[in-house]
Amino acid sequence: MFEHTISEDEAGQRLDKLARRLLPEVPLSGVFKLIRTKRIRVNGKRSQVEYLLQPGDVVHFRVVQPGPEALRRPRPAPAKLPEVPILFEDDAILVVDKPGGLAVHPGSGIKGGTLVDWARNYLQVDPEQKDFKPSPAHRLDRETSGVIVVAKKRKAMVGLTEIFTAGTADKTYLGLVKGRMPRPVGTIDQPLAEHQQTSRSRQERGVNMQPAVTHYRVLATGAGVSLLECTIETGRTHQIRRHLSAIGHPIVGDSRYGDFPFNRDAAKTWGLKRQFLHARRLELEHPTTGQKMGFDAPLPDELVAVLNAAGIAWTGSKKRR
Repeated sequence: MFEHTISEDEAGQRLDKLARRLLPEVPLSGVFKLIRTKRIRVNGKRSQVEYLLQPGDVVHFRVVQPGPEALRRPRPAPAKLPEVPILFEDDAILVVDKPGGLAVHPGSGIKGGTLVDWARNYLQVDPEQKDFKPSPAHRLDRETSGVIVVAKKRKAMVGLTEIFTAGTADKTYLGLVKGRMPRPVGTIDQPLAEHQQTSRSRQERGVNMQPAVTHYRVLATGAGVSLLECTIETGRTHQIRRHLSAIGHPIVGDSRYGDFPFNRDAAKTWGLKRQFLHARRLELEHPTTGQKMGFDAPLPDELVAVLNAAGIAWTGSKKRR
């Protein structure tokens, strides 16, 4: 039996999440059973799996405490990390300009060299520590560059999660699309299928369609392409890419939803090496102070060169904060 006192940085997380971290060898179903049978208690009392832990709470574990060897994980050889420009940093958040080609999180076929790795390396985080580790609070596609926020503390992550879930953060993207748009400004209001819906769920209740709204404004036109400024009201997976593809103007270089022959020509003629989508600006309230903040990431030189080759002169804009 052992106990664990909740620190300020650990506050706000669910009881089951803490138990999974402190009992790494116990499966999630086992954690639920331990909580249900009162072998894991909070302040001596029975609790629920979704209970949000508070500073000073004492969690009692009526199980054998895992030894140090059980908490260790094989550490893979460190991957080479790219240079990531920092746009802002304080004691709660780190705002960076993610390069295109850098994955945010590990995933299928991605085991290292991610933004998570870069942030923890930059912040000199001990990989063996049990406390909250700095993590990106939202996502960008691997091939999309631009502004992304890393939470340095759990309290900041909780606040950022609420902000992004509520949709109160304003995101502005730049995208180069195939063809000329039918009008200078427009809105795409088209539901999208839930991206991570399981096959079982689809069989039982059909495809789950989620509301999705994207606004665009044409900034310039070139050789068979249009440069758009896009904002989104919702944050569905690949929303901008899927919406623009659906109306016949896919993002140039998009290997999943794009026009593949056009992409080959863009790579050969203009030197485009990835999808042309960039998270240009992010506006939100600071997760702990409530201060309104805005961050700008300049269009990468590689994409500016593509615009020039396509006959679009890009002057950019001054950074605002």
